[in-house]
Amino acid sequence: MSVPSGLIYLDYQATTPCDPRVVAEMMPWFTESFANPHSLDHAAGRAAHDAVEQARAEVAAILGADVREVVLTSGATEANNIAIKGAVRHLLDRGDPRRRVITVATEHKCVLESVRDLAREGCEPVILPVRPDGTLDPDVLGEALRVPTLLVSIMAANNETGVVQDIAALAPLVRGAGALLHSDLAQAVGKVDVDVRAWDLDLASVSGHKLYGPKGVGALFVRRRPRVRLTPLFSGGGQERGLRSGTLPAPLVIGFGAACRIARAEAPAERARVAGLRDRLLAALRAGCDGVHVHGAMAGRLAGNLNLRFDAVRALDLMAAAPQLCLSTGSACSSAEVTPSYVLTAMGLDGDQAAGGLRLAVGRYTSPADVDRAAAILCQAVARCRAQGSVSAP
Repeated sequence: MSVPSGLIYLDYQATTPCDPRVVAEMMPWFTESFANPHSLDHAAGRAAHDAVEQARAEVAAILGADVREVVLTSGATEANNIAIKGAVRHLLDRGDPRRRVITVATEHKCVLESVRDLAREGCEPVILPVRPDGTLDPDVLGEALRVPTLLVSIMAANNETGVVQDIAALAPLVRGAGALLHSDLAQAVGKVDVDVRAWDLDLASVSGHKLYGPKGVGALFVRRRPRVRLTPLFSGGGQERGLRSGTLPAPLVIGFGAACRIARAEAPAERARVAGLRDRLLAALRAGCDGVHVHGAMAGRLAGNLNLRFDAVRALDLMAAAPQLCLSTGSACSSAEVTPSYVLTAMGLDGDQAAGGLRLAVGRYTSPADVDRAAAILCQAVARCRAQGSVSAP
């Protein structure tokens, strides 16, 4: 797998390249076997349907779910919207008197905005703070749940810092309060062991392009027992049990299933290799630069993630000084903004410190040579920025 000549890709949390094995499985379904998977009146349509259902089973397997609990979507953003708005609206339509909806300050924007959108429908959005290490304090969650609550949404792994929440420990608090529990698993699936049963989740979202599958496809886990009911976001032909109408993109779904199957088989070994590369990168940066600060604890984070800053250097200046490196200041959805990362400020960093935050993520196709070269380039760029007077708070 390659990127344009001379570039080193260190943005695996923004997206991953499609695994060539995934592409190989997808290609025939674009050209040779192109039938609509909902056209069950002929053999070509049934073949596409069967391939989609096999892929759905692979998605269910990586989640620890029943195949009937997997609703296919265009990605995690859509799945998060369906889960949060759909579940809350269904309960409100039934006359449920509760109004509180809880999430966490470091969630992806599609979760934060979905929760805030519900305020226009009479709900009370509650955005909980996190501790300096990026984790949610169970006591804070417990206190918020003292007010009757419809739904709680807590992501499993953060898209900027890689911080992993202890969902299994938080779930009993939500269950005890009688609320639904949703988790955005987009960054977690394929990188940590996910089990929707062990975590006692009612709803969970996943995206294909975060685990070496294609962009434009994802899934929503919807618990069957006890059954979670949702109000669909839009009307149509009633596909996906009426929860997500629209013709399924069979090639993308098949690629998504292949990516899940590969991840299940290879994740443990890949996790160890990627963690070693991440640690090698950090060691090289610390050896070549002073004033390196990692955001969040090294324990309890995704194996490939580093979120850090360098004293007296702004992240945007550093990226401009190191154009050979593909990295980011945080979530790709926020990369056009010049404001400091809201995730880092929620963890207690001031504006100047947060403005220095860089997200580096290694992955399946990162080599030791890539890591060594990237560290050298970054340290040289840091030195140039400091000499030119770029300032970020220590």
